Parts: sequence; C-alpha cells; structure tokens
Amino acid sequence: MSDKNIVLNVNGIEVIYNHVILVLKGVSLQVPEQGIVSLLGGNGAGKTTTLRAISNLLQGERGAVTKGSIELRGERIENLTPADLVNRGVVQVMEGRHCFAHLTIEENLMTGSYTRTDKGEIAANLDKVYTYFPRLKTRRTSQAAYTSGGEQQMCAIGRALMTNPSVMLLDEPSMGLAPQIVEEVFNIVKDLNDKEKVTFLIAEQNTNMALKYSDYGYIMESGRIVMDGAAEDLRTNEDVKEFYLGMGGGERKSFKDVKSYKRRKRWLA
Repeated sequence: MSDKNIVLNVNGIEVIYNHVILVLKGVSLQVPEQGIVSLLGGNGAGKTTTLRAISNLLQGERGAVTKGSIELRGERIENLTPADLVNRGVVQVMEGRHCFAHLTIEENLMTGSYTRTDKGEIAANLDKVYTYFPRLKTRRTSQAAYTSGGEQQMCAIGRALMTNPSVMLLDEPSMGLAPQIVEEVFNIVKDLNDKEKVTFLIAEQNTNMALKYSDYGYIMESGRIVMDGAAEDLRTNEDVKEFYLGMGGGERKSFKDVKSYKRRKRWLA
C-alpha cells in the first residue's frame, strides 16, 4: 500500500496487559484516506486490542502500547486521550453495541453529540443519521432495550456519526445479527464511505462479508499480522478461502498448521 494519503499508520506496535501479558507483537497496518480496511481473524487474534490501541481505550483494561507508534495524518496519537481523538475525528463503535438500555433511540443518538455546541449542526447531524438509518427514525421514541440487535447496531453507528467523524473504527459489527441485517449494515457503511467520505477500519470475523465491502484487508493470528492484500486478492487466495471462508475440504483451522504456507512474516521485517 502506498504511503500517499495514509490517514492511520500503525507501525510495529506491541501491547502488554497487566505489565506481563504480551498481546500484540509488532502489528503494522495502514488505512488510506476515505478507504475501507478490514482487520480479520478469529476470536482472540488481537483485532479488538488493535482498535483499542488506536482509540487509546486500553488504559481502562490495564493495557498499554509499549513499543511502536500510531499516527493520524502524520501526528503521533498514542498518548492522546479518547476524548482528544474524538475531537480529531476518530471514533470507535465497540463490540457489543453498548447502547444505553434505559434511554430511547434518539436519546442514545444525542449522547454522541455531547462535545458539540451548535444546536443547528446537531439537528442537521441527527437528520443525516435518520436519512441513513430510517428504521431508527421509526423507533426513535423506543427504549433501546426493546429494540432488535440490528437496530441497536445501527444506533451505535449512528451515535458515532453524531460526532462528525472522519475515521470510524468498527469492532465486530456483524456479531449476533441475521445475515440480511449484516448485509444492510455493511451497505450503510459503504454509503457513508462513498457519500460522507468516512474512513473505516473494521475488525471482523465474518471474512467474506468484510472483504466484499473493503478495499484492503489484514489477517491476524495470535497478535500478529500474517497476511495482507487487496480485498479481492484475499477473497480469491486459496489459503484464505480454505481457512477463513470455509471453502476448503480439510480440517485445518489455522495458517500455522500448514508448514509449507508462505505467508509474509511481516513482524520479523
């Protein structure tokens, strides 16, 4: 990937929890301006930790970036607070949606505007959210606890959209959703990318869906990037098809089980 117009540059980061548990082991990735990049891998691969390192949400879990650097448009950001990052246009939609169950859908959306002061701009943003998520407008007075998982996921993305983001980090947006709803959510992500020019980094286990809508992908295993490439190249790669798209006939579950597999060991470079 060219360095031209790179909005996010993660360079060889290591993350340690509780001062002893090494979780990320030299992770490097780049996200171009107005691109959609997927971070793929199974549960426990390190995808969520990577997103939380970028958005600086590790401290609450006694984690820290101990090596490497993270840059937003050329500026080091690993020591900024999550609030600082939101003000710079970086927002994360966390795994599990985390809507406020006792608040209505609209009240949940409005919590995303707490750093804003221009009431006209807030109203315009809310209208924009309802344009992309018409189902939320229909359910705007319903308590989040009584809405579906798909509606809560839309609410979480809409709440993030209320911050006027330029970069959105999505953590497992397909989790627990029916395939039709997953497709709907990813279509909206594509629309936001095309029309609002929002850049996306998506951590996802649903490899097929993620690669369908992404420009580029990184595959993680055990805290390392083991492969990366254009999304279409990954979708047609025989090893990716076997191990991540369920299109192989063998019982192997990991790239590391294939001794002859010639993956790029980027963490050794």
